[in-house]
Amino acid sequence: MSDTALRFANVGKSFGSEPALVDVSFEVRRGECFGLVGENGAGKTTLIKCMLDFCDADGGGIEIFGVSHRLTAARAPLAYLPERFNPPFYLTGRDFLQYMLKLYRTRYDEAQVARMFDALDLNFAVLTKPVRTYSKGMTQKLGLAACLLSGKDLYVLDEPTGGLDPKALALFKRELTQLRDARHTVFLTSHALADVEEMCDRMAILHHGRLRFAGAPGELRRRFGSPGLEQAFLACIAEPAAAA
Repeated sequence: MSDTALRFANVGKSFGSEPALVDVSFEVRRGECFGLVGENGAGKTTLIKCMLDFCDADGGGIEIFGVSHRLTAARAPLAYLPERFNPPFYLTGRDFLQYMLKLYRTRYDEAQVARMFDALDLNFAVLTKPVRTYSKGMTQKLGLAACLLSGKDLYVLDEPTGGLDPKALALFKRELTQLRDARHTVFLTSHALADVEEMCDRMAILHHGRLRFAGAPGELRRRFGSPGLEQAFLACIAEPAAAA
């Protein structure tokens, strides 16, 4: 399997006359945690949808472990959590996990589920309850559990920390560290730059559909002489596109 988990090469996408992505190119290395950041509407979710072949890119290429994203087999090594995660309301937590793990071709193991629920601070008793009774945070933890139990090589997580309380966030970060230590790859989007700096080996900034930066968070801070990532981010998106 390729040492490059994801490769985006000159990816372009427009909706009518409005460009959503313009010649976006960067790579995500196998075994790293990579953060994609930008304002609302910057093109983050559109790039993920193009990668998963949910929508057609107008140009360029995307590879997943060296295989074109247009081939169904390319998506076999990954698990995905969408930004707006809404599991079927009529299923119990156990039904949902059994269904998802069947899709991921992974065996359902109640002991592993119990360990994952404990790791994400989700009460094991809710496994028997319909997901319509879950709070937003509980629902998010269920989606994360489904992804992490899949045992895939690549996890694509769109705003995975939404709705998590401080304890659950700290526990989720611990899980990410363990995934990285085991050479799994994590590709996530986030609006919380402090979390990106803490969790991610490298990051990319999209602004109005264009790539403004790709590299380590510390490299971004040094480039703009900023002690904090938030101020460096503001300076980066304020920089003229040609200079960036």
